[in-house]
Formats: sequence, structure tokens, C-alpha cells
Amino acid sequence: METEGEDLVTLYDEAPLNARYWVSMALTVTTSIFDFFDFFIVGFLVAVLAPQWHLTFGQTSVMLLSAGVGAIVGSLVWGALADHFGRKTLTVAGVVLCAVSAGSISMIPDGAWILFACLRFVVGFGVGAVAAVALPLIVEYTPTRHRTILTSVTVIPVSLGILAASLTAATLLQLIGWRGLAALGFLPLAPAILIGLIMPESVRWLVSRGRHAEARRIVGRALNVPPDSLPQPAIVPAGHVAPPASSFTDLLAKPKLFWLTVIVWFGASTANYGVFLWGPTIVALLMGVSPMQAAHLFVFVSLTGMLGRTAFSFLPQWLGRRRCGEIMGYGIALSLGAAALFFDRTIFGYPAFVVLLIPAALFFDGGFSNIAPYSAEIFPVRLSARGVGLAQAANGVGKISGPLCLALIAGASNLITPKATIDAVTPAFLFLAGCGLAIGLAFSLLGVETHGKPLALESGDPAVAPRETVPVREHATTQQA
Repeated sequence: METEGEDLVTLYDEAPLNARYWVSMALTVTTSIFDFFDFFIVGFLVAVLAPQWHLTFGQTSVMLLSAGVGAIVGSLVWGALADHFGRKTLTVAGVVLCAVSAGSISMIPDGAWILFACLRFVVGFGVGAVAAVALPLIVEYTPTRHRTILTSVTVIPVSLGILAASLTAATLLQLIGWRGLAALGFLPLAPAILIGLIMPESVRWLVSRGRHAEARRIVGRALNVPPDSLPQPAIVPAGHVAPPASSFTDLLAKPKLFWLTVIVWFGASTANYGVFLWGPTIVALLMGVSPMQAAHLFVFVSLTGMLGRTAFSFLPQWLGRRRCGEIMGYGIALSLGAAALFFDRTIFGYPAFVVLLIPAALFFDGGFSNIAPYSAEIFPVRLSARGVGLAQAANGVGKISGPLCLALIAGASNLITPKATIDAVTPAFLFLAGCGLAIGLAFSLLGVETHGKPLALESGDPAVAPRETVPVREHATTQQA
């Protein structure tokens, strides 16, 4: 027999997608775009400040890498806090933290590179925090029948934050200077306030924490019925307390899902970041063109990645998340493996390396639309934010360790910005292809299917088959009668 909490979740799952839902989703996506804008604008700021402040290579490296380290810490810390204190509050707090620290850079004294690096650490902390919390909120907020496609689509616009950073720097840097550019970091405060006013807390999280009264108010508003007409809470025994908060060690109690998350996200981040880091330099070497001309060619790779993100938003609706994860992993392995082995040949008069990287972006970039919501779906609600935090931490480690691994393969002395050579192309890109193979095998051997299946609330709930739903209209009518 279903408990009162399960009744509430089932009813909420049948609620229509109203204006509040769409506005809340738009605000959440907007904050993600702004957060990524704040995260990537640092490259243009450092390009201006390095000569002005006479910075050494080591100092600029610390300024650039501090946000990446902060993102790893933020995703782990905020994921644990969100499973205990809720999704909505922690999402707003993460955005505010990121925005205030990013905008505050505009007010630091000249030459204060240590303070700059510390603020950038907090910016990264905020970005990692929001990624770890907002994603479970979106997944839990969306009804099961729409979850696969709508949660995947929200990943597509996130890359606009990177594009916005480039365009803003190109058009406004001369007009407003680096301080004005940094002050734009305050912009995410506006959508953060609106999220606090408009978006409800996750009903599934409230039920998992035993806070049924709050859940009933939100469900009643979603169904446009009085909360009193919804299932009443059972009599609570004397001395009953809310379920105890669990820790990160609970993720280790699900070793298959733990290692699936780590392997998929580390492999995806390493492959993606490796291609975008080394690709333009290798293209410039192969074609004998300038880095700027090679960057123009990589516009096509980026556009293909956006097309891939769109495709991987719709494909899971028909093929399922697990099968699409396999397609992503094995697609990376085949396409980057071919680029590694045939890089010095030509196709249609162009180096095969260039031609093969364009379709490869469908997998190493496009596949993120599938794996991002997946990391919030495979863990029960009580562990979901920590599961996503683990995924984002593995993502951050991949961004840092990926270039280091490629530098070691190439024998480069500069581990921060390794210089590619022709001799390093084959072993380096075979390594990236191996990351794709690991992703494919992880999905084949460890993956579970989540498409069309309700989210498990507790660790013991088997989220492998949809529960029988309670008809919303009939239930509400019966209660009102």
C-alpha cells in the first residue's frame, strides 16, 4: 500500500506543466548561463591584467585554475548540504555566492592577484554548488512523463554562457574596461531573487525528509486544489523524528552507481576538454595556418557540439538514457580513435583530423545533454544532490588532470598549457578515445535505465518500474466531494 508521501508524489507527477513551471525552468537555465559567463570571463580578464600587473606565469596560472579547484570543492560541499537543507535555498545561495564574488573582483586594488585568485575560487565554488543542486531540483521538479526530454533540453543553452563571455569581451572591453567587465558578474543576482520568489521547493525532497505538510501545499497549488483535499499525514508516533541525515559514505553503499558516475564524468570531461585544448593547435600545425584561423575552423566543431546536445536531448526519449550513454562512449572511441590513427591523411582535400573532429563533437560534446540529468536520476532523492556533486567533482578533476595527462604523453615541460606536437597526436588522441571506450563500457556493464521510471525516494526504493499512478482529476474530485 502506498504511503501518504508516495500518494503526494504520484499526484504531483500527474500535475500539468503550468506557467510557474516554465518560468521556474527559464530562470534556472538563465542563472546557469550567467554562472558559466562568470566562470569563463576570467580568461579575458587575465589577458588584460597579466601585462598591466606584470604577473608571472605561475601567478596567472593560479588565477586561472583557482575557479576550477573551487568548483570541485563547491560541488561536493553543496551537494551534501542540499540533501539535508533542501534544493531551492541552496540553489539561490550558490548563485548569490557566485555573483557577489565575481562582481567584487571589479573593486579589488590593482596588483592584488592573490585576492583575485581567492575571489575566483569562490566563483568556482558557487558554480560547482549551483551545478550540484539546481540539476536535482530541475529533475525532481519535472513530472516523470516529461522528465527525459525537458531536463536534457535545459543543458543545451548552458554553453551560451561561454559564447556570451567571448562576445561581451570582444564588444565591451574597450568601452567599460576590465573592471566594468568584471562588474557584470553581479547580473545573476536578479534571476536568483526571482527563483527565491517563484520556484517551489522539491516535493520529492520534502517527502523524502518527512515534511509532508509543506509538500501538500505545493502539490495543492500545482493541482489547483485545496491542500486539505489531498492525502492527510498518518498519525506520527511519539518520539518520531525526521529521517537522519546521511553522509557521502552512503554513495559507496551503491558501488555500481558510484563508479558509473565517476567513470562517465571523468571520461567525458577529459575527452571534451582535451579536444578543445589541443585541437586548435594540432589543426594549426597540420594545415600550416595561424591559431586564429584554426580557431575559426573550430567554430564548426562547436556548432556540431550544439547540434549533438540537441540530438541527445531527444534520442533518450526513444532509445533510453543507458543506450544513449553507450552511443556517446563508443562514438567518442571510434571517432577520436580514427582521428588519432589517420590524422596525417586527407579527406575532401582537408586533413582527416579536421574532418573527423567535426562529427566527433556530436558525441564528446553533445552527449552531455544525456549524462547531466542521468546523474540526478540514478541515485535516490535523499542522495541525489550528493550524487550530482560527485559527478561535478569528477568533471572538475577531468578538466584539470586531462591536460596534465596529455602533457605527460607529449613529453611537454609545461603542464599547465601543454604544447602539442605532430608526434604526440596519435598517442594523445588514442588516450582520449580510451576515455570514450571507458564511458561506453561503464554504461554497458554498470548502467541502469531511468527513462520513464519514477525517481526513488529512499535508498531501498527500486526505481526500476513505474508505479501505478493515481488519476489526478478523479482523486481531487473525490476529495472535494
